[in-house]
Amino acid sequence: VQLQASGGGLVQTGGSLRLSCAASGIIFSRYVMTWYRQIPGKERELVATINSGLGRKITYADSVKGRFTISRDTAESTLYLQMNSLRPDDTAVYYCHAKWARYEYWGQGTQVTVSS
Repeated sequence: VQLQASGGGLVQTGGSLRLSCAASGIIFSRYVMTWYRQIPGKERELVATINSGLGRKITYADSVKGRFTISRDTAESTLYLQMNSLRPDDTAVYYCHAKWARYEYWGQGTQVTVSS
């Protein structure tokens, strides 16, 4: 199983980035997919979750509502996070996470740095 995150980088305040997480070795459509982020010395924080199935319920952390959009492409087995209006406090390592029943997996993380 592999979750390959990409798309991070350095961007100015107000800019945008699109993160991707390509999944392999799992039946992607079964899994609840989540983006987390972590700043050194702090706990990992949930950013956004998208459920599996037709309903695909989505939840966001209050801090990113209206700025970030999570989506998934089942045909490509890929999770996305569109991040707009980025702020310096969005700076973190972003991780994708997959969970189904007792199975869960983490990606390796991608660094997002927002300069002021």
